Amino acid sequence: MDATDSKALQREILLGFWKVHILRHASSGPVVGQWMLQELRRHGYEVSPGTLYPILHRMERLGWLRCEVDPGGGPRAKRSFYATEKGREALAAALRQLEELMAETGKEKHHP
Repeated sequence: MDATDSKALQREILLGFWKVHILRHASSGPVVGQWMLQELRRHGYEVSPGTLYPILHRMERLGWLRCEVDPGGGPRAKRSFYATEKGREALAAALRQLEELMAETGKEKHHP
């Protein structure tokens, strides 16, 4: 896969997986950007801070995450993101869709 195809894959498909990972972790506790970068990389996703932070802020604007800022941290204060009820609902919907896709994909492997 060349660089253009790889970039398109990231933008068009993997972005959704990143969001599911973020919601899953933010549902069980606070997510901090640097930790989330490392976690996504651990799963093989190459995500830069310049990509992750806008995703986190977009998810906050969508009402899926809420952000708490360390009050004594100044302009570069630590920001912790938590899933909201709406974010948990979005995660549940995404996981249902993923399960359906996996079940359908599994059938195709056995019945071409």
